[in-house]
Amino acid sequence: MEVIHLREEYIKLGQALKAAGLVDTGAEAKTVVQDGLVRVNSQVEIQRGKKLTAGDVVEYRGKTIKIEA
Repeated sequence: MEVIHLREEYIKLGQALKAAGLVDTGAEAKTVVQDGLVRVNSQVEIQRGKKLTAGDVVEYRGKTIKIEA
């Protein structure tokens, strides 16, 4: 499980995917999110700009990202 530590109050979903190395570009993040391939807290998320806060868990292609303060 990859852990992302917040520097601010939140991180956007697309940024989190890039920070964890699960996608290479913002365009790729947009595509995988809009295609319904990403889950946030076990729910399919289709908004790349979704604000993630401490405690959120992101799943994509069998990988998990946890957001921590």
